[in-house]
Amino acid sequence: MSLEVMLGLLLVLVALMGAPLFALIGGAAILGFYAIGYDLALVAVEFYRLADMPGLAAIPLFTLAGYLLGASDAPKRLVRLSDAWLGWMPGGLAIVAIITCSLFTAFTGATGATIVALGALLYPALIGAGYPRRYVLGLLTSAGSLGLLFAPSLPLILYGFVAGQLGTDPPVSVQDLFLAGVLPGLLMVAILMAHAVWIGRGLSKATHRFDAREASAAVRAAGWELPLPVLVLGGIYGGFFAASEAAAITAAYVLLVTVVIKREIKWAALPAVMAEAMRMVGVILLILGMALALSNWMIDQEVPTRLFEVISAHVTSPIVFLLLLSVFLLVVGMLLDVFSAIVILVPLLVPVALGFGIHPVHLGVLMLANLQIGYFTPPVGMNLFIASYRFKAPLHELVRACVPFFLLLLGAALLIAMWPGLSLALLD
Repeated sequence: MSLEVMLGLLLVLVALMGAPLFALIGGAAILGFYAIGYDLALVAVEFYRLADMPGLAAIPLFTLAGYLLGASDAPKRLVRLSDAWLGWMPGGLAIVAIITCSLFTAFTGATGATIVALGALLYPALIGAGYPRRYVLGLLTSAGSLGLLFAPSLPLILYGFVAGQLGTDPPVSVQDLFLAGVLPGLLMVAILMAHAVWIGRGLSKATHRFDAREASAAVRAAGWELPLPVLVLGGIYGGFFAASEAAAITAAYVLLVTVVIKREIKWAALPAVMAEAMRMVGVILLILGMALALSNWMIDQEVPTRLFEVISAHVTSPIVFLLLLSVFLLVVGMLLDVFSAIVILVPLLVPVALGFGIHPVHLGVLMLANLQIGYFTPPVGMNLFIASYRFKAPLHELVRACVPFFLLLLGAALLIAMWPGLSLALLD
C-alpha cells in the first residue's frame, strides 16, 4: 500500500473520530502537495499569507461589534422599536420578529445566537398574542437564519474575501456583495412577512393601536443603534472609507456605546465578550488558512477545470446547473456551518459557475440564500437542534413546524437562482 493511500485512510479515520475541520482540510492539503512532490512548507506559507491579505481585518472587527451588540440590551430595543412602528398591522408581532431576527443576524453573523438571544423575548410574546405554537416555533427557527444576505453579514464578507482571491472576471468585492444581497434578502423577508399577515389576520390580540408617543420613545431609546446601517453602508458607498475601515469604525462605535455610554457591558465583563468573539474569529481564520493551501493545490492540479468538464458533459443549461447547485447547497447547509462551506466550496464552484456564464456575485448571493435555508432544513439542520434546546420542543415537532417556512424560502431561493437581475440590479 502506497504512502498516499495510507495517509488518505488516516484522514478518513481522523474524520470519523471527530477531528476539527481545519485539521482535515490541512491534512488534505498536505496529502495533495506530498503526492505531487511539492515542499510541504507550502501549507505553512499559504497560512502565513493571510496576514498580507487586504480587508481581512473586517472579519474580527465586525465579529466583535456583533458580539458586543448581542451582549447588550440592543436586541430588546430593536424589538421595542419594531413593535412600536409595525405592531398595529395584521400579523404585526410576527413581522416584528422577522425584522428583528434579520437585523440581529446581519450584525452577529450567527443564526443560532439569534434564536438563543431573541427567543426569550419573542417566543412568550408571540404565544401570548395568540399565535399557534407550531407557527411560532417555525417562525423563530427559520427567521433566525435570515439576515445573512444583509450587510455587514460575516458570510458575505468571507465570500467576498475568498472569491476575490481567485482573480475572477468580473471581479468580486465585498462592496458589491453588500449591494447584491439587498433585494434577494428583502424578497425572503417580504415572503415571510406576507405569510405573517395571513396567519395574523384574525388574531385581535396580536395587534395594537399605533401610539405616536411610544413610537417616538422607541426611536429615542434605539437612537444609538439606528445610525449603524448608515455608518456601514453610507460610509462605504459614499466613498468615505473601505470595508475594513468601516469595520474598525463600527467596532469602536459599538464599544463606546455599550461600555461607556450605555454601560450595559461592565468593564469586568468586556474581556469575556471579546474572548468569545475572538474564538469565533480564530475558528474562521484556521479554516480559511488551511483552505487557501488546499485551494492552491486544486488550482495547480486544475481540479475546477476538470470538474467543469465533467459537469458540462451532463449539464448544458446554466439554469439547470443552478437548480442542481441549489439542492447541493441545501444538503451542505444541513451538514456544515456557513463559514466552513464558503471556504471549502467557493474555490471549486466559482470557476465552474464562470464556465456556465454565471456572475460570481450572483453565485455568492445564491450560495448564501441556500446555505441559510439549510440551517433549518429537516431532518438535521443545525438550527433545529438549537431551537429544540431553546424552546424545549421535541425535534419532530420542530421539523413539522419548519416545513411551511422551508417551502416558502425555497421558492424564494429558486427565484433568486433563475433571476440574476435580482442580485445584480443594484450593481449597474
